[in-house]
Amino acid sequence: MTNKNLSVIEADRLFNEFNQDGFLIYPTPLLDAEMVNRARVGLMSVRDGISDTGEEPASGWSHTVSPTALTKIEQPQLASYALRDALANSRLGELAAAALGAQMVQVWWVQGLVKPGTIASTQAATTVGWHQDKSYWSDWQESSQLFTAWLALSDVTEDAGPMVFVRGSHRWGMLPGGDFFAQNQEAIRASIHIPHGEQWTEVLDILPAGGVSLHHQLLFHGSNPNISTGARISLAIHMRTEKSAPKPDTWVAKYLHRHEVCPVIYGDTDLP
Repeated sequence: MTNKNLSVIEADRLFNEFNQDGFLIYPTPLLDAEMVNRARVGLMSVRDGISDTGEEPASGWSHTVSPTALTKIEQPQLASYALRDALANSRLGELAAAALGAQMVQVWWVQGLVKPGTIASTQAATTVGWHQDKSYWSDWQESSQLFTAWLALSDVTEDAGPMVFVRGSHRWGMLPGGDFFAQNQEAIRASIHIPHGEQWTEVLDILPAGGVSLHHQLLFHGSNPNISTGARISLAIHMRTEKSAPKPDTWVAKYLHRHEVCPVIYGDTDLP
């Protein structure tokens, strides 16, 4: 299958940028305003315990939401048709396939993220510590090609606690010291041993609602508190290519056969 909406030159640029930096920031909205609004309302409804599908999100979800902490909902699309529609987006699939050089792209897990707005003096648990996604994905075969798309469902400004990428850190390999849940970024950063000759260069992931970024599973990234007045609302969409396979009898394979929940958004290869 070829990319219908991307020229060869654009596809090459996306591939080269992703492989060089370990991430790709694509601010042109992939979803129109109506679909963004439906998805945003859908996620907030799921957060509030409302399901229009008759299902609940996966484990780790709770009806109790702290107004000062990051809310993370596992597989929220299980409970929302609007979120399912947003995930089944061929433009997202084409973008990801070009950046990865892939023949097939499938969603395998989703996290709904709501980071409440705060003021600078508030000690709120809304920081996401520096980490590499792969350290949490041990249930995939070692050589699996996995990555994440981060879809903004609200405007993500510098004050809203955007994701921050460490340019080129995907080339450093797996390193100890990362911690998604820790709140002290300086302490985490100090514990990460940067390879000789490399630099720690941070890039803010600023996006409008409907914009998306992609990042490599080995890229160090995190985010700071949201000091704006509104919530930062997004989906972390974990994806795989045809170069992937889950280990037998693991949680990551639970929903792969349910394409309404974990859609194949590029290509037509159906893998275990």
